[in-house]
Amino acid sequence: MGKIKVLLIDDHSVVREGLRLLLELDERLEVCGEASTLNEGIQIIREKEPDIVLLDFKLPDGDGIGGCITIKNTFPNIKIIILTAYAEDHLVMEAIRSGVDGYLLKNVEADELIKTIISVYGGESVLDSSVTDIIFSSIKKDKSTSTEDSILSPKEKEILEMLSLGKTNKEIAAKLSISEKTVRNYVSNIFKKINVSNRTEAAAYWIRNRDIK
Repeated sequence: MGKIKVLLIDDHSVVREGLRLLLELDERLEVCGEASTLNEGIQIIREKEPDIVLLDFKLPDGDGIGGCITIKNTFPNIKIIILTAYAEDHLVMEAIRSGVDGYLLKNVEADELIKTIISVYGGESVLDSSVTDIIFSSIKKDKSTSTEDSILSPKEKEILEMLSLGKTNKEIAAKLSISEKTVRNYVSNIFKKINVSNRTEAAAYWIRNRDIK
């Protein structure tokens, strides 16, 4: 079996260099490329076809959530591990909804990072142990606030799908032959029903829940 190809996407060159040196100490791993921006990373993905992407959360041209959605939509077989300093509950939940395969904090021990890469490559989903309590708390909160009112209407589903494809309110309005104000009202209501605060979170929700009723 060949080595597991890992792509590093982080805007700090020192971080990338440290990760490269660390990962290549393990004979099972190969760092096939480095990128400082999301767009650069996507270009390298096309060229190198990595197995795993180690993705920083904050990048000059986007964040880990949008990055994961973009990568997964185009390259669904690639595994993504977000490596970040951020442990806020809403960010962790957004990352999970967007389809990440792993979420680690940057203070992770070297052997734990390598172990996670191997596990994710094998099909497992891995969360940093320090954020598991966050996940359970958020899930309990979601369950306690879930009601029949959260069910989306067919029109709301249609708008949410277009929104997830990056369509603007103006484009959605033209497609559905309704006013932009009506679209804004729909979008606001959708956000309330699925408990998100922006279009990126809504897109991530739709991608993860295409069979919502």
